[in-house]
Amino acid sequence: MHVSHQVPPGALSGVRVLDLTQVMAGAYCSMLLADMGADVIKIERPGGGDDTRRMSRGPDVEHSPAFNAMNRNKRGIAVDLKDPRGAEVVRRLARDADVLVENFRPGLLDRFGLGQEELRAANPALVYCSISGFGATGPYAGRGGYDLIAQAMSGLMSMTGEPGRPPAKVGVPICDLNAGVFGAYGVLSAYIHRLRTGEGQFVDTSLLEAGIAYTVWETAMFFSLGDVARPMGSAHRLSAPYEALPTADGFIAIGAANDRNWERLCSALGMERLLRDPRFATNPARMEYRFELAGELAATLRRRTTAEWLEVLHAAGVPSGPLYDIEQVYADPHVQARDMLVETVHPRMGTVRHIGAPVKLSGTPSTIRRPAPLLGQHSREVLAEAGMPAAEIDELLAAGVLVTTPPDDDHARPAPGAGSSPLDPTEVPA
Repeated sequence: MHVSHQVPPGALSGVRVLDLTQVMAGAYCSMLLADMGADVIKIERPGGGDDTRRMSRGPDVEHSPAFNAMNRNKRGIAVDLKDPRGAEVVRRLARDADVLVENFRPGLLDRFGLGQEELRAANPALVYCSISGFGATGPYAGRGGYDLIAQAMSGLMSMTGEPGRPPAKVGVPICDLNAGVFGAYGVLSAYIHRLRTGEGQFVDTSLLEAGIAYTVWETAMFFSLGDVARPMGSAHRLSAPYEALPTADGFIAIGAANDRNWERLCSALGMERLLRDPRFATNPARMEYRFELAGELAATLRRRTTAEWLEVLHAAGVPSGPLYDIEQVYADPHVQARDMLVETVHPRMGTVRHIGAPVKLSGTPSTIRRPAPLLGQHSREVLAEAGMPAAEIDELLAAGVLVTTPPDDDHARPAPGAGSSPLDPTEVPA
């Protein structure tokens, strides 16, 4: 169900994307395309669908908030790829598609005749995007991969957390999400090339590379000086003071990352004496004596609350902000004004809240038009649009090759775990 019956066409309106993805990295990639107006067709296996459908900590185990978060704005079909008739359904759809996104282990879809070479032979304009743990080439190409593994192997875990503590991963699945962003970036780059030449191509990215790509400062320091990055808590590797510091009732994030802001900070805190201290005279010196500097600042900041200090620092032009938990994020008036909380109406879950689109386009804005589909909700609709006769669709439904779940028919949904799966769980890469 659409939230609005009148929405402007998105920048990718008219682009058809086939989404053969599981869980997060690939699903996030295709969601970004869907938010910008692409017609994304989520293709799932009968008898359970995307594994994220069962990731729920609440009372409703069938309608997972995790699945809905990653698959908004998509239409859904359910088809058994192990059945040759099911694989042929996807090949048929791919002949007219602009983009295909998948995040299976490299080579897996080749078993079903759905690899990039075969599909692009039938549709040379197809942009085929593969997101995997380690990429389609190299000695680790055949390995399954997860965000945790990528964070460990990219170096991110070695530099996250507090000094002297056990390894910590980034608090969000950053490699999964970044691989999805890079996948969308690659798709759009390849699609622009296609508009110029008529030629599609293979887009290949991985969780490992997505993690490595984010080590910008750390890699630069290693390449130039041989420095190996270690955990620094909330502090910056190249500037000080630039971290979260304690106040009377919590913490405050302060970014005095240049000399001008450093001077403003000292003046606002009434600590002009620090400007005359040789330990803090330059940024390199402040980095060398970072712990001493943090102690000096904390002693003053603890005298007042975060809200009181924010008023002072904002008035002085010092970049600063409160340390929010996730509930406080969405209560912030600026976050609300930027439309970072939006709602759709789900046919079973009722009103569902979503993260808003983080990129605003003035002429073709992104829109959150529909919630995630029920398993196979649009099977009949999508295949009819592709020119498949109603009798053939009915035959595939009767054979269990296709599954459909109309929004108003609770009994049409197959029981979780029923039916065949197009791949073994151990073959899911990310």
